[in-house]
Parts: sequence; C-alpha cells; structure tokens
Amino acid sequence: KEVSWPTGLGAKGNEGVAGQVKQTPGSIGYVELAYATQNKLPYAAMRNAAGQFIVPSIESVTSAAGAIADTISDNTDYRLSIINATGASAYPISSMTWLLVYQNQPDAVKGRELVDFMRWAYQTGYKDAASLDYAPLPDRMRSKLLARLASIKIASAK
Repeated sequence: KEVSWPTGLGAKGNEGVAGQVKQTPGSIGYVELAYATQNKLPYAAMRNAAGQFIVPSIESVTSAAGAIADTISDNTDYRLSIINATGASAYPISSMTWLLVYQNQPDAVKGRELVDFMRWAYQTGYKDAASLDYAPLPDRMRSKLLARLASIKIASAK
C-alpha cells in the first residue's frame, strides 16, 4: 500500500498530497483522478506497458481494468492489480476499489439488501460513475461479478 521512495515527502490523502506538491517547487505527486479532475489539477501522460503515453481519464482507467477482465477465472477473489495493465490505451497507474463481502451472510435482511445493492451497482449504478469522475468497470468484468453474486449464501429469514 505504501511505496518506500529513496527521497521525498509524504502527505495524507488527496488534499495533503496536493497541498504538499503546491508548496514544493518542481515536485510531483499522485492523487486520485476524481480529485485531480474536480480540483482542476494538472496531470501528466505516463508511458504504459505497451509503450504508449496515456493521459489519465475515465476511459484509460476503465481500459486498464478491461485489459485483465478476460484473464479472470471463475474462482478469483477479485483483489486484482491493474497497475501497468497490458492494454494499449490503459493508464499505467490505475487501481480499483474493492468490496470485501462475506460468502455466507448470516442476517437474511442485511444479506439480501447487500446483494441487491451490489446487483444494482453492477447493472444500473455503474452508469453514474463517470458523472462522478470515477471509471466504471468494463462490461466483461461486471458480467463476471454479477455471476459471482449468485454464490453468496444468505441465511433464511426467521
């Protein structure tokens, strides 16, 4: 989760990093795309695994996730890294946010609500991601995640 750089300063969170960069002439930093976009911060194109210089964008982050979507097996736990993904249009320092969900849901009501929410997110909610400056998962990955939802066991209502 943390990189040990040979030199430099660290700061906490997007605001902290952005503030540190603004105060340090000639410095660079890394913040999430949504933060950079919403705060109109300048950013740079990075060379990816295919040798292409790619600007961070919703499309290039989704492309990074799409580059690994076909390699996902049915039994993956989805804690996947999309850093330096192989796609020609993939932004090389992309990442995903994960939901860690118990396979066996002991509470019937909460378990059903959780699964229903996840189903909504994968089928409908993802359409709003870009308007919030977040990259939606590619279709191939969403369909695999929807299939995985069927494996969650929910306790019977009492």
